[in-house]
Amino acid sequence: MSENKVLSDLEIAQRASIKPIQEIAERAGINLDALELYGPFKAKINPARLTLPEGKPAGKVVLVSAMSPTPAGEGKSTTTVGLADSLARAGHKVMIALREPSLGPILGMKGGATGGGYSQVLPMDDINLHFTGDFHAITSANNALMALVDNHIFQGNELGIDPRRMTFKRVLDMNDRALREVVIGLGGPAQGVPRQDGFDITVASEIMAVFCLASDLADLRCRLGKITFGYTHERKPVTVADLGVEGALTLLLKDAIKPNLVQTIAGTPALVHGGPFANIAHGCNSLIATRTAQQLADIVVTEAGFGADLGAEKYMDIKSRIADVAPSAVVVVATIRALKMQGGVPKEDLSIPNVESLAAGVENLKRHVGNVAKFGISPVVSINKFATDTAEELDWLLAWCAAEGVQAAVADVWGRGGGGDGGDELAAKVAAALDAPSNFHHLYPLDLPVEDKIRTIAQEIYGADGVEFSVPALRRLADIEKNGWSGLPVCMAKTQYSFTDDASQLGAPKGFRVHVRDLIPKTGAGFIVALTGAVMTMPGLPKEPAAMRMDVDPDGNPTGLF
Repeated sequence: MSENKVLSDLEIAQRASIKPIQEIAERAGINLDALELYGPFKAKINPARLTLPEGKPAGKVVLVSAMSPTPAGEGKSTTTVGLADSLARAGHKVMIALREPSLGPILGMKGGATGGGYSQVLPMDDINLHFTGDFHAITSANNALMALVDNHIFQGNELGIDPRRMTFKRVLDMNDRALREVVIGLGGPAQGVPRQDGFDITVASEIMAVFCLASDLADLRCRLGKITFGYTHERKPVTVADLGVEGALTLLLKDAIKPNLVQTIAGTPALVHGGPFANIAHGCNSLIATRTAQQLADIVVTEAGFGADLGAEKYMDIKSRIADVAPSAVVVVATIRALKMQGGVPKEDLSIPNVESLAAGVENLKRHVGNVAKFGISPVVSINKFATDTAEELDWLLAWCAAEGVQAAVADVWGRGGGGDGGDELAAKVAAALDAPSNFHHLYPLDLPVEDKIRTIAQEIYGADGVEFSVPALRRLADIEKNGWSGLPVCMAKTQYSFTDDASQLGAPKGFRVHVRDLIPKTGAGFIVALTGAVMTMPGLPKEPAAMRMDVDPDGNPTGLF
């Protein structure tokens, strides 16, 4: 192999020195009898057995978000890992809290969710594939519920469930467009009651959202019982508790709900747990993992999916309402490549220096930075360095940030790692931001009508002129009011690629309206999902899926995995 060859993420991970997970647990202050080992390098933490230091204040949270994602790549997870490693290198007691990757996008086109280069969590191949089986457990619980619902209908339908008004679907942790719309129960009376149905991807399941917002096992059971899966013929909501199966669903999730402990290449402890999408769900790792990290560390570095218009807004308006996990600092990740793409440069030309397009694309970053400030926090911009970035382009962006009054630093954590000196300057600026006063607040009060909450997000965060509701959405608004759900926060389901609901509109568009086609009350998770534009709850695979490049060698080692 040539010494000049650039190693892939997988090759870097395979060459890394990985420590026994017990050693990482000791470093984090986790007593060993709270560990449940999944081999030598992975473990679950049993919160009931965890011995915590008395009087320790909760660790401060750093939330890592980003500009609008592009095919050029932004490196949010890479920055999260590199920043945490750099803070640890500076002497802080740090833990990472990340989401688990979904298998569907990994085999499709997204790539992994364990960081990259020399800022990764390990073992990256296990985490990106089946890991500890959490997603399988969530899939099983979701589909067990629907099997029990359809059996109830078949066995006489004592609850009077209307098969035409089901709002809950079966799920699969795979991008499979063929399952978006299906018909079940065919084959005669012995096979069940025929009805139209469909599949969502597991990370869009309400059980995934419940899993990630539950504070403990008892709260998980309570939230599962509150899930509304359909309506009666009289249009009254029917819940899991009405069916009496919340206990069984909790039983299927009793081990999965325990946070997973792994490590970075530099040896920083990381909790990787839960994984709702941010474009169709709330996009944050589990609350249990975040709070466990807060109990153990002084600084918790976490992330929320996609751009700050999606994951970060939901972290602050949904997750931070449930528990005291509001961020004390926010990082917005940007890259020269992505900014040039936002400015109109095609992907194949992104390596060509182009300050003019950079200046045009920076409007996207400006809107994200301004949005974070609306929550009372001044963000730090992390410029994730690529080898093709020129000094002129990096200097221009740093000067722009300075002129806007925004703290910024270039982070070379992919190439030099947070365990090296690649993230030292970023870590120093984030540490200073943690010590600075902030005035965190939510974007809207919960007593605001649902349609006004949606308008507030669309106008304040997306920059829209207004919102248009379809006729079905207007009917759903009336049902929400009638059923007493109007006090719930809103979870916007929107394309991640644009501030609008049209994925082709890049930059920072103006003069548009957001189109809400339907509203789905998620009464167990505790929010209302607003479906906008053409966003899908079951993605499809691209023409050339990443799976085409994946294989395993004769020794069982993966190949082609990033």
